[in-house]
Amino acid sequence: MPKALWLLVIGMLVNVTGSSFLWPLNAIYIHEHLGKSLSVAGLVLMLNSAASVVGNLFGGMLYDKFGGYRSILLGIIISVVSLTGLTIWHGWPHYVYFLALIGFGGGIVFPSMFAMAGAVWKEGGRKAFNAVYVAQNAGVAIGSALGGFVAFYSFDYIFLANLVMYVVFLFLAIFGYKNIAGNQLAQTNVLQERKSLKSKNKFFALLLLCSAYLLGWVCYVQWQSTIAAYTQEINITLKQYSFLWTVNGALIVLAQPILQRALKKYSDKLKGQMIIGFFIFVISFLLASTVNGFSGFLAAMIILTVGEMLVWPVVPTVADKLAPKGREGFYQGIVNSTATGGRMIGPVLGGILVDLNGMNMLFYFMIVLLVFALVLTYFYDRPLKSLDKDSSFIS
Repeated sequence: MPKALWLLVIGMLVNVTGSSFLWPLNAIYIHEHLGKSLSVAGLVLMLNSAASVVGNLFGGMLYDKFGGYRSILLGIIISVVSLTGLTIWHGWPHYVYFLALIGFGGGIVFPSMFAMAGAVWKEGGRKAFNAVYVAQNAGVAIGSALGGFVAFYSFDYIFLANLVMYVVFLFLAIFGYKNIAGNQLAQTNVLQERKSLKSKNKFFALLLLCSAYLLGWVCYVQWQSTIAAYTQEINITLKQYSFLWTVNGALIVLAQPILQRALKKYSDKLKGQMIIGFFIFVISFLLASTVNGFSGFLAAMIILTVGEMLVWPVVPTVADKLAPKGREGFYQGIVNSTATGGRMIGPVLGGILVDLNGMNMLFYFMIVLLVFALVLTYFYDRPLKSLDKDSSFIS
């Protein structure tokens, strides 16, 4: 990998490690330390996600207009200021305000990171986005593990640790990202690009793909919400449930050499990878709907992780290939906001389904959504069929 991409990967690792100190413990802190109901905690987390969606879209547009360096710095500065406030004032209602600002600031950063990754290693294709994806998951694993350890001593240290990691990220961005390729502003006439049929077809293809991506995330996030609660009801311990995510993170990081070798001959078959990935998701949910013990859920999680590794890094890769010159950030903003939207909608939708009809209905409904995701993925490239030279990478 190019040195510039290594800097982006390290930055993503530091960024996500810092945020992962806090996000797994938000609901616990709001409920147990601030004395609010779980419903209120859910609304607060939805506000954080909604602010992140806005940040994703805003950050993508900033990248296209001002370049990645300035966009990332703005997002980090907003996050650092917000975390400083949260470290000092983490009572009610200050917690809500600062958490929303943190979501907004963090949302600005992600599209620029992905857009810059695509810019610095164009010939790497999927590998560039896969590297950032692995760094994200490594950060989640490290931050979540350390967050639980730090919270054992005091929640106050959680806020401080998060702030320290973002300050480290700020210095890395200031001194490491200024001269990275991809910060140059596009010289093309964006207005003309927008008006062209080619650009419209690409944008419509992106929307179809992101619709499938949204459905995938709505289903995936059930493992962190409704399925998590269900495992407790069938006497799977919290330690065992946590181990499922340890396996998830370990597989994503450690299985990369095997995955890269397996995909070497099919590196340009991005559409096929996504279709297989969503099909594997369906198998995972089918298995989860029939088991009632830890070993069954462990097998379902391993299968889910394989599907995740095939789908999640490919969507930003395709978005980068679809993006007209000067619109890379905007396209990555849509992709990131779609994922965040899925994480926001999923727990609410899943909770309603379980409350009304039980877990079986949830599993069946999620499988139906994944089938729709498969169909959308299969047809997303139809608007490009008339653009022969642009459709070679999507078969």
